[in-house]
Amino acid sequence: MNRTLAVRRMAWLSIGTSLLTLALKFGAYYLTDSVSLLSDALEALVNLAAGLVALGALSVAAQPADDRHAYGHDKAEYFSSGVEGALILVAALAILWTAAQRLATPAPLPHLGAGLLVAMAAAIANFLAARVMLRVAREHDSITIEADAQHLMTDVWTSVGVVAGLTIVLLIPRWYVLDPLIAIAVGLHIVWTGIGLIRRSIDGLMDAALPPEETARAEAVIRRHLPEHTAFHALRTRKSGARRFLDFHLLVPGRTSVEDAHRLCDGIESALHAELAEASITIHVEPRENHRAHPGDPSV
Repeated sequence: MNRTLAVRRMAWLSIGTSLLTLALKFGAYYLTDSVSLLSDALEALVNLAAGLVALGALSVAAQPADDRHAYGHDKAEYFSSGVEGALILVAALAILWTAAQRLATPAPLPHLGAGLLVAMAAAIANFLAARVMLRVAREHDSITIEADAQHLMTDVWTSVGVVAGLTIVLLIPRWYVLDPLIAIAVGLHIVWTGIGLIRRSIDGLMDAALPPEETARAEAVIRRHLPEHTAFHALRTRKSGARRFLDFHLLVPGRTSVEDAHRLCDGIESALHAELAEASITIHVEPRENHRAHPGDPSV
């Protein structure tokens, strides 16, 4: 299955799962009047909005390069991740506000047993969908689907925490003050998740370098394919959506022919493509005898 179709299916899976869990969680809140279950339901509402945003971003990212976007539209995925992080923060603030009001006037929770069963059904649906989405996100290197799946998985642990806390209230009804306290804990946890997504989105939009382990792998591949009396320097990397960009200077003896230099570059590029998926590589060939180190470059 090609990448575009696979990730788009995951976006639809996220939307469908969010609609199901939204109905279940608001049903649990209706049964129990629990503010912590309401907080769980609000997060499901954000999941739905995030899934719709992700679907739109993936449609844009799948468009081919054009005259105005010669490097493609991959960065649209980072906008999706950033919007999802912002939506999570909005939901967290709403949760904290509602929980603070209930903490000021705590109230008993009716029909708690039935509500907890409904909430657990929603958590199971989210868990199954998130596992599938994470596998596809890793396979196709999609930050949008990964962010959406991580959000669903966060929702699972949120639901588990809420259900565990409310089970105590079910067993000891006079401890119903735990309900708003659990909601506050949920809200703070969601804030942390949202900030993490926004930071990752900013890194992508600001052309942050590839992770150190990927850069080290690229350097090792280049070194393995360098013949005697050649070297490289000024390796730069960045990532845009699923695509990795690498460029560096290849230092060859001045007597090397254009044909030989071209053949060497082709070999290095092929090896890098085999090591790093979706890589776009640019190699600038220089005569080693006239090499001048760039500021910050290691000596060669």
